[in-house]
Amino acid sequence: MRAGMKARELVLLHGWGAGAGIWRELAQRLAPRFRIHALDLPGYGAQPDCHPYTLDALADRIARLAPRRCGVIGWSLGGQVALAWARGARRQVERAAVIATTPCFTRRPGWPHGIERGVFDGFARALKQDPAALLDRFSLLQARGDKEARRVAMRLRAESAARGSPDRGVLERGLDILLDTDLRAGLAAVKQPVLALHGARDSVVPAAAGRRLAAALPHARFQLVRGCAHAPFLSQPARIAKALQAFFDE
Repeated sequence: MRAGMKARELVLLHGWGAGAGIWRELAQRLAPRFRIHALDLPGYGAQPDCHPYTLDALADRIARLAPRRCGVIGWSLGGQVALAWARGARRQVERAAVIATTPCFTRRPGWPHGIERGVFDGFARALKQDPAALLDRFSLLQARGDKEARRVAMRLRAESAARGSPDRGVLERGLDILLDTDLRAGLAAVKQPVLALHGARDSVVPAAAGRRLAAALPHARFQLVRGCAHAPFLSQPARIAKALQAFFDE
Protein backbone atom coordinates (compact mmCIF):
# COMPACT_ATOMS: atom_id res chain seq x y z
CA MET A 1 0.00 0.00 0.00
CA ARG A 2 1.30 3.43 -0.86
CA ALA A 3 2.33 5.73 1.99
CA GLY A 4 -0.54 7.79 3.34
CA MET A 5 -3.31 5.45 2.15
CA LYS A 6 -5.78 4.27 4.75
CA ALA A 7 -6.36 0.59 5.32
CA ARG A 8 -8.99 -0.68 2.90
CA GLU A 9 -11.79 -3.07 3.74
CA LEU A 10 -11.54 -6.77 2.83
CA VAL A 11 -14.34 -9.26 3.45
CA LEU A 12 -13.35 -12.95 3.74
CA LEU A 13 -15.93 -15.68 3.09
CA HIS A 14 -15.31 -19.31 4.07
CA GLY A 15 -16.42 -22.53 2.41
CA TRP A 16 -18.93 -25.27 3.21
CA GLY A 17 -18.48 -26.90 6.61
CA ALA A 18 -15.79 -24.46 7.75
CA GLY A 19 -16.19 -21.08 9.47
CA ALA A 20 -14.65 -17.63 9.58
CA GLY A 21 -11.86 -18.82 11.89
CA ILE A 22 -10.32 -20.75 8.99
CA TRP A 23 -8.91 -17.43 7.78
CA ARG A 24 -6.93 -16.71 10.95
CA GLU A 25 -3.40 -17.04 9.57
CA LEU A 26 -4.14 -15.39 6.24
CA ALA A 27 -5.98 -12.56 7.98
CA GLN A 28 -2.97 -11.91 10.20
CA ARG A 29 -0.76 -11.62 7.12
CA LEU A 30 -3.16 -9.23 5.39
CA ALA A 31 -4.04 -7.12 8.43
CA PRO A 32 -1.09 -4.68 8.19
CA ARG A 33 -2.36 -3.55 4.77
CA PHE A 34 -6.12 -4.01 4.98
CA ARG A 35 -8.98 -3.87 7.47
CA ILE A 36 -10.18 -7.48 7.64
CA HIS A 37 -13.80 -8.62 8.06
CA ALA A 38 -13.85 -12.44 8.28
CA LEU A 39 -17.59 -13.09 8.20
CA ASP A 40 -19.45 -16.27 9.02
CA LEU A 41 -21.99 -17.35 6.45
CA PRO A 42 -25.58 -17.60 7.74
CA GLY A 43 -25.99 -20.53 10.12
CA TYR A 44 -22.28 -20.64 11.01
CA GLY A 45 -20.76 -19.30 14.22
CA ALA A 46 -22.99 -16.62 15.74
CA GLN A 47 -24.71 -15.79 12.45
CA PRO A 48 -28.42 -16.73 12.39
CA ASP A 49 -29.75 -19.00 9.71
CA CYS A 50 -31.59 -17.52 6.73
CA HIS A 51 -34.66 -18.68 4.83
CA PRO A 52 -34.67 -19.51 2.03
CA TYR A 53 -31.09 -20.79 2.17
CA THR A 54 -30.04 -19.94 -1.37
CA LEU A 55 -26.91 -18.49 -2.91
CA ASP A 56 -28.59 -15.13 -3.52
CA ALA A 57 -29.93 -15.05 0.05
CA LEU A 58 -26.43 -15.69 1.42
CA ALA A 59 -25.05 -12.91 -0.78
CA ASP A 60 -27.77 -10.52 0.38
CA ARG A 61 -27.03 -11.24 4.04
CA ILE A 62 -23.29 -10.71 3.52
CA ALA A 63 -23.99 -7.44 1.68
CA ARG A 64 -25.85 -6.13 4.73
CA LEU A 65 -23.00 -7.11 7.08
CA ALA A 66 -20.16 -5.81 4.91
CA PRO A 67 -18.70 -2.30 4.63
CA ARG A 68 -20.17 0.13 2.10
CA ARG A 69 -17.13 -0.27 -0.18
CA CYS A 70 -14.86 -3.32 0.02
CA GLY A 71 -12.98 -6.08 -1.70
CA VAL A 72 -13.92 -9.71 -1.13
CA ILE A 73 -12.00 -12.98 -0.89
CA GLY A 74 -14.10 -16.13 -1.16
CA TRP A 75 -13.08 -19.77 -0.84
CA SER A 76 -15.00 -22.58 -2.57
CA LEU A 77 -18.69 -22.02 -1.65
CA GLY A 78 -17.61 -18.63 -0.31
CA GLY A 79 -16.20 -17.87 -3.75
CA GLN A 80 -19.58 -18.56 -5.31
CA VAL A 81 -21.20 -16.27 -2.75
CA ALA A 82 -18.59 -13.61 -3.58
CA LEU A 83 -19.38 -13.80 -7.31
CA ALA A 84 -23.15 -13.65 -6.73
CA TRP A 85 -22.64 -10.67 -4.43
CA ALA A 86 -20.31 -8.88 -6.85
CA ARG A 87 -22.75 -9.39 -9.71
CA GLY A 88 -25.53 -7.62 -7.83
CA ALA A 89 -23.53 -4.99 -5.94
CA ARG A 90 -21.12 -3.27 -8.30
CA ARG A 91 -20.91 -0.14 -6.16
CA GLN A 92 -20.20 -2.08 -2.96
CA VAL A 93 -17.77 -4.75 -4.20
CA GLU A 94 -14.73 -3.15 -5.83
CA ARG A 95 -12.87 -6.34 -6.76
CA ALA A 96 -12.90 -10.01 -5.84
CA ALA A 97 -10.46 -12.86 -5.35
CA VAL A 98 -11.85 -16.39 -5.46
CA ILE A 99 -9.94 -19.42 -4.23
CA ALA A 100 -10.70 -22.98 -5.38
CA THR A 101 -13.95 -21.73 -6.87
CA THR A 102 -16.05 -23.13 -9.69
CA PRO A 103 -19.15 -21.75 -11.37
CA CYS A 104 -20.68 -25.23 -11.19
CA PHE A 105 -19.73 -27.98 -8.72
CA THR A 106 -21.63 -30.78 -10.47
CA ARG A 107 -20.93 -32.38 -13.83
CA ARG A 108 -23.58 -31.61 -16.44
CA PRO A 109 -23.88 -31.22 -20.23
CA GLY A 110 -21.18 -28.88 -21.47
CA TRP A 111 -19.43 -28.92 -18.09
CA PRO A 112 -17.11 -31.91 -17.54
CA HIS A 113 -15.21 -30.19 -14.70
CA GLY A 114 -17.63 -31.05 -11.89
CA ILE A 115 -18.35 -33.83 -9.42
CA GLU A 116 -20.80 -36.59 -10.33
CA ARG A 117 -24.21 -36.12 -8.74
CA GLY A 118 -23.91 -39.52 -7.09
CA VAL A 119 -21.01 -38.23 -4.99
CA PHE A 120 -23.24 -35.47 -3.61
CA ASP A 121 -25.95 -38.03 -2.92
CA GLY A 122 -23.42 -40.04 -0.94
CA PHE A 123 -22.42 -36.94 1.01
CA ALA A 124 -26.07 -36.24 1.80
CA ARG A 125 -26.61 -39.79 3.11
CA ALA A 126 -23.44 -39.63 5.21
CA LEU A 127 -24.48 -36.24 6.58
CA LYS A 128 -27.78 -37.66 7.84
CA GLN A 129 -25.98 -40.55 9.55
CA ASP A 130 -23.01 -38.79 11.17
CA PRO A 131 -22.27 -35.12 10.39
CA ALA A 132 -19.04 -35.05 12.41
CA ALA A 133 -17.64 -38.08 10.58
CA LEU A 134 -18.54 -36.56 7.21
CA LEU A 135 -16.82 -33.26 8.02
CA ASP A 136 -13.73 -35.18 9.11
CA ARG A 137 -13.76 -37.10 5.84
CA PHE A 138 -14.22 -33.86 3.91
CA SER A 139 -11.20 -32.35 5.67
CA LEU A 140 -9.08 -35.23 4.37
CA LEU A 141 -10.52 -34.85 0.87
CA GLN A 142 -9.71 -31.13 0.78
CA ALA A 143 -6.12 -31.82 1.85
CA ARG A 144 -5.54 -34.82 -0.44
CA GLY A 145 -2.54 -34.39 -2.73
CA ASP A 146 -1.27 -31.23 -1.06
CA LYS A 147 2.43 -31.10 -0.23
CA GLU A 148 1.34 -30.01 3.25
CA ALA A 149 -1.61 -32.42 3.43
CA ARG A 150 -1.16 -33.38 7.08
CA ARG A 151 -0.93 -29.77 8.26
CA VAL A 152 -3.87 -28.66 6.11
CA ALA A 153 -6.09 -31.50 7.36
CA MET A 154 -5.13 -30.78 10.97
CA ARG A 155 -5.96 -27.10 10.52
CA LEU A 156 -9.35 -27.89 9.01
CA ARG A 157 -10.14 -30.33 11.82
CA ALA A 158 -8.94 -27.91 14.49
CA GLU A 159 -11.21 -25.17 13.16
CA SER A 160 -14.21 -27.49 13.30
CA ALA A 161 -13.36 -28.60 16.84
CA ALA A 162 -12.78 -25.06 18.09
CA ARG A 163 -16.00 -23.52 16.78
CA GLY A 164 -18.29 -26.50 16.40
CA SER A 165 -20.02 -27.34 13.16
CA PRO A 166 -23.28 -25.71 12.07
CA ASP A 167 -26.43 -27.74 12.55
CA ARG A 168 -27.21 -30.48 10.09
CA GLY A 169 -29.95 -28.50 8.38
CA VAL A 170 -27.55 -25.70 7.45
CA LEU A 171 -25.06 -28.23 6.10
CA GLU A 172 -27.77 -29.99 4.10
CA ARG A 173 -29.01 -26.76 2.54
CA GLY A 174 -25.42 -25.78 1.79
CA LEU A 175 -24.98 -29.06 -0.07
CA ASP A 176 -28.14 -28.25 -2.02
CA ILE A 177 -26.53 -24.97 -3.12
CA LEU A 178 -23.40 -26.81 -4.25
CA LEU A 179 -25.53 -29.35 -6.09
CA ASP A 180 -27.84 -26.91 -7.87
CA THR A 181 -25.80 -23.75 -8.51
CA ASP A 182 -24.65 -22.99 -12.04
CA LEU A 183 -23.27 -19.46 -12.34
CA ARG A 184 -22.06 -19.72 -15.92
CA ALA A 185 -24.91 -17.79 -17.53
CA GLY A 186 -24.41 -14.80 -15.22
CA LEU A 187 -20.63 -14.47 -15.20
CA ALA A 188 -20.60 -11.76 -17.87
CA ALA A 189 -22.44 -9.51 -15.40
CA VAL A 190 -19.49 -9.58 -12.95
CA LYS A 191 -17.70 -6.48 -14.19
CA GLN A 192 -15.20 -6.08 -11.35
CA PRO A 193 -11.59 -7.29 -11.58
CA VAL A 194 -11.34 -10.88 -10.35
CA LEU A 195 -8.34 -13.00 -9.37
CA ALA A 196 -8.96 -16.77 -9.49
CA LEU A 197 -6.43 -18.67 -7.38
CA HIS A 198 -6.45 -22.45 -7.68
CA GLY A 199 -4.39 -25.31 -6.29
CA ALA A 200 -2.88 -27.49 -9.00
CA ARG A 201 -3.63 -30.62 -6.95
CA ASP A 202 -7.23 -29.78 -6.00
CA SER A 203 -9.29 -32.99 -5.96
CA VAL A 204 -12.54 -31.24 -4.94
CA VAL A 205 -12.62 -28.63 -7.71
CA PRO A 206 -10.29 -29.38 -10.65
CA ALA A 207 -8.01 -26.57 -11.76
CA ALA A 208 -9.68 -26.68 -15.19
CA ALA A 209 -12.86 -25.36 -13.56
CA GLY A 210 -10.97 -22.36 -12.21
CA ARG A 211 -9.42 -21.71 -15.62
CA ARG A 212 -12.82 -21.83 -17.30
CA LEU A 213 -14.26 -19.53 -14.63
CA ALA A 214 -11.55 -16.92 -15.18
CA ALA A 215 -11.92 -17.14 -18.96
CA ALA A 216 -15.67 -16.51 -18.73
CA LEU A 217 -15.40 -13.45 -16.49
CA PRO A 218 -14.92 -10.12 -18.31
CA HIS A 219 -11.97 -8.90 -16.21
CA ALA A 220 -10.30 -11.88 -14.59
CA ARG A 221 -7.01 -13.67 -14.48
CA PHE A 222 -6.14 -17.16 -13.33
CA GLN A 223 -3.21 -18.11 -11.10
CA LEU A 224 -2.27 -21.74 -10.53
CA VAL A 225 -0.70 -22.54 -7.17
CA ARG A 226 1.54 -25.58 -7.55
CA GLY A 227 1.84 -28.09 -4.74
CA CYS A 228 -1.54 -27.13 -3.27
CA ALA A 229 -4.90 -28.84 -3.13
CA HIS A 230 -8.28 -27.31 -2.20
CA ALA A 231 -7.07 -24.95 0.55
CA PRO A 232 -3.92 -23.21 -0.74
CA PHE A 233 -4.25 -20.41 1.82
CA LEU A 234 -3.65 -23.03 4.54
CA SER A 235 -0.90 -24.83 2.66
CA GLN A 236 1.10 -21.81 1.45
CA PRO A 237 -0.25 -18.81 3.40
CA ALA A 238 2.73 -16.52 2.70
CA ARG A 239 2.51 -17.11 -1.06
CA ILE A 240 -1.27 -16.62 -1.15
CA ALA A 241 -1.07 -13.49 0.99
CA LYS A 242 1.54 -12.02 -1.37
CA ALA A 243 -0.65 -12.70 -4.42
CA LEU A 244 -3.71 -11.20 -2.73
CA GLN A 245 -1.83 -8.13 -1.53
CA ALA A 246 -0.56 -7.47 -5.06
CA PHE A 247 -4.07 -7.88 -6.52
CA PHE A 248 -5.86 -5.65 -4.04
CA ASP A 249 -3.07 -3.05 -4.17
CA GLU A 250 -3.54 -2.54 -7.93
